Amino acid sequence: MLKKKASFMVLSIFIVMSLWLVGCNSNNENSENKEPGNEPRNELVYATAKDINDMNPHLYAGSMPAQGMVFESLVENTADGIKPLLAESWDISEDGKTYTFRLRKNVTFHDGEPFNAEAVKMNIDAILSNASKHAWIKLTTKLAETKVIDEYTVELVLSENYYPALLELSMTRPFIFLSPKDFINGQTKDGVNGYHGTGPYKLADHKTDQYATFVANESYWNGAPHLKKITAKVLPAGETTFLALQKGEVDFVFTDDRGADSIDVEAMNLLVDSGDFRIVRSEPMNTKMIVANSGRTNSPAADAAVRKAIWHSIDRETISDAIFNGTEAPADKLFSSNVNYANVDLPQRKHDVEQANQLLEDAGWIGHDIREKDGQKLIMGLYYDVNSSSQKAQAEMIQSSAKKIGIQLDLLGEESTSIANRRSTGEYDLLFNQTWGLAYDPQSTIASFTSEASYYHTTSGIPEAEELYKKIEEVMGSTDEETRKSLYKDILTIVHDEAVFIPLTTGSVTVLAPKDLEGIAFKQTQFELPFDRMHFE
Repeated sequence: MLKKKASFMVLSIFIVMSLWLVGCNSNNENSENKEPGNEPRNELVYATAKDINDMNPHLYAGSMPAQGMVFESLVENTADGIKPLLAESWDISEDGKTYTFRLRKNVTFHDGEPFNAEAVKMNIDAILSNASKHAWIKLTTKLAETKVIDEYTVELVLSENYYPALLELSMTRPFIFLSPKDFINGQTKDGVNGYHGTGPYKLADHKTDQYATFVANESYWNGAPHLKKITAKVLPAGETTFLALQKGEVDFVFTDDRGADSIDVEAMNLLVDSGDFRIVRSEPMNTKMIVANSGRTNSPAADAAVRKAIWHSIDRETISDAIFNGTEAPADKLFSSNVNYANVDLPQRKHDVEQANQLLEDAGWIGHDIREKDGQKLIMGLYYDVNSSSQKAQAEMIQSSAKKIGIQLDLLGEESTSIANRRSTGEYDLLFNQTWGLAYDPQSTIASFTSEASYYHTTSGIPEAEELYKKIEEVMGSTDEETRKSLYKDILTIVHDEAVFIPLTTGSVTVLAPKDLEGIAFKQTQFELPFDRMHFE
């Protein structure tokens, strides 16, 4: 710990000196970025630790903030509930099985193709033709047919009532719309010809692992955005991004959809102290957690006592204070109480090394340096996102805590796409992850408990797995509010008792922006930012 503090002091001194040396230069460059005539700037450059990747909206490799600029859905999830987006209005049949959407007229894709009922059907049919890829989103298993009623009316027919249908239609992906001209042989599952959506920005240029440029859609149905050009610049997290912000090469950073933090909280605060930047934070959006593989029978992670011992060993208060400067609060359960249906009374597992040791002893794990049971050493791998400095710091802290109770954690940094693949194949003991987030939860995270693409391996090894899956199926089709509350309580109690999701902190979206950038807001998701609402004073 002393070594870590010393290293941080050296970094802090370096940062302060850098601020002093180039602060004036930063101010000059920011001034030079303004257009002639003292007009407000209309371009924004943001730093990202990762490339935007394949922007195909019906797959999952692409950057969600970038996709959110280019593509749109039928409806939008807001703080005030589901609101119209590409659909002006809709009706739901009495049995909850038929949704009739009336579409906006005079909306075009970026390539000039009309947005209409045929385009909606073509997109939804393409998504459903690749249903196994989207198994985590249960609406794909409930959609029986998409009907074109007329040019601007489309009907979605479900096999059974599914209460989160509108919520899932509002997600950043996959139910968003791509120009029919971008399809390959009527499909999108094997690639697309382009990335033409209906959104406020068009993808203009992309150089892999360097930058992506988006330009304003001047024909946008909701009015052309103020910022005329947005560049996503790929930079290594940490010092490189910090210096780019200082020099005015980058304006803006935020915590992205794959958990990568371009600079840490201390560096952000130092930039704010320079007078050129400010920090804007959203309300709590999600829960950061360690996911344990209960279905991996040859792993100690399959033992509930081991999972509970790790839970007790983690000092969340120190993680919150030392790593996040208190900007993320300690979490004691999978969902915070502000999430719908999640205000459930569950027993707390506090930081308690003695209790952790006792759990392991009672379960037959003996020894001191590294415990053993039936000839198996208590050694597990913990995967973290190699691009996230906060995950790495947490992993090191958790590793140190686990060592005190006789557990060896081997820390393994990988790209987030690789970790997501491990989560779907079950090739892991423990890995960092987070809930889907506010407005998506609890239904989206809980639905993914049954999906092999998400958390099936996490939940499949617990004794109550079949009961859990049955209750999940029931709650998604429930029509009675009290029944729904009761089912969610049972589901949350099962996974809490089994400790397969070990909570760490509740997270928010953190934005570091120039002081003169106005209109910074957040959507009901940690995966997008409404860039079209932003403008410079």
